[in-house]
Amino acid sequence: MRSILSVADLSRTEFNDVLQRSSILKEETKRGQWRSDLDKKTVALLFQKPSLRTRVSFEQGVHQLGGHALYLSPAEVGLGEREAVQDVARVLCRYVDCVVARVNRHTDLEMLSRYSMVPVINALSDLSHPCQAMADLLTVREKRGRTEGLVMAYIGDGNNVAHSLILATAKVGIHLRMACPPGFEPDRGIVERAGADREATGATFAIVRSPQEAATGADVLYTDVWASMGQEAEAERRRRAFAGYRVDAALLKLAKPDAVVMHDLPAHRGDEITDEVIDGPQSVVFDQAENRLHAQKGLLSWLFSAK
Repeated sequence: MRSILSVADLSRTEFNDVLQRSSILKEETKRGQWRSDLDKKTVALLFQKPSLRTRVSFEQGVHQLGGHALYLSPAEVGLGEREAVQDVARVLCRYVDCVVARVNRHTDLEMLSRYSMVPVINALSDLSHPCQAMADLLTVREKRGRTEGLVMAYIGDGNNVAHSLILATAKVGIHLRMACPPGFEPDRGIVERAGADREATGATFAIVRSPQEAATGADVLYTDVWASMGQEAEAERRRRAFAGYRVDAALLKLAKPDAVVMHDLPAHRGDEITDEVIDGPQSVVFDQAENRLHAQKGLLSWLFSAK
């Protein structure tokens, strides 16, 4: 069965097909039309980390596609602690038709996929966040009308969200500039893995130190928290390291006049982004959050149709 653990698991054509399907499903949903792509299907939501957007959007998405979502909390499963990951996979796949997993370690996600007889979808790991990137690119297409040739400036940590953006922007022809302080760059292997797609689409990628250099002339400004969930002990050290990497009105003025501002949420207002920007007229942050629902529906619909 086909699992999606990374944006890299989809070809350029497949990635664009998922985005197109997501757009169609979104329009249908707005008209009150629901599909039955997951009729008589059960999707397990196996979570090690809490979430507002991921849980609600997947539960509602499965429901709108005619399926049933089953939420499994950390206490109920104890993935890798109370029970071995491979044993959880072997048991769970006999009950459900798909596993959506939000895990601490990407290696656990790979183990789930290896031992599961049904598709596994990455709803977040320490390495990757593909569903977020799908929603992000769906939002860019809606707001800018295209992706090819646009410039996205990512300001902040080279984390799992950044990794998925590196892979996704390469597939759709977006030039990505990433401003990170020393020691917080994205994984070199992820950057190299996107190389073939960049060559095919003409997209470029650069790591710079200056947020101002990244933002100048950009079509999209994107930022994320400085300390992700599980990094609370590093929060103060990271706050010092990222001083000057805040998306504020002055930084936004360097971008194009019609640039849009993105954040995957939750936001630490006053740290990586100011209130006036996230609540301002150029912010598409909450449209972006809504698109988690539509992008994930598109992925599920495509996955089961392809299967």
